[in-house]
Amino acid sequence: MKITTPLSDEVVLRELGRRLVGVRLERNLTQAALAEQAGISKRAVERMERGEVAMRLSGFVRVCRALGLVERFDALIPEPMPSPITQLKLKGKERRRASGKKAVANASKKWTWGPA
Repeated sequence: MKITTPLSDEVVLRELGRRLVGVRLERNLTQAALAEQAGISKRAVERMERGEVAMRLSGFVRVCRALGLVERFDALIPEPMPSPITQLKLKGKERRRASGKKAVANASKKWTWGPA
C-alpha cells in the first residue's frame, strides 16, 4: 500500500507497522530479539508492529536503528534548503521563526459604518 495524504493516521501507523514486520522477518529476527537489540520491551515491538497509537517516537527510532533503517530518515524528512534569495536575506544566519501568512485586504468589498 502506498502511503498518501488522504489516509487516516491509524491506517498510516498500521502500514508502517506492517512494513516493520516485513523488514524484521527479512532480517530473520524474532520480536524478542529485535526488542533486545533496540533496547525496548517486546510488548513495545508488538504494539509498534500492530500500528497502535501509543508508540513512542524514541522507540520507533531505536527499532529502525536496530533494523538498519535510520539512514532512510533523510529521505523521509529532507533537510530544508533555503532558496538563494533567502540565503542572501539571512546573511549566513539560521532562520528561527516563521512569519505566518500576511492578511490580504479585500479590495472589492468597501467598508461601511453599521450593518450592510
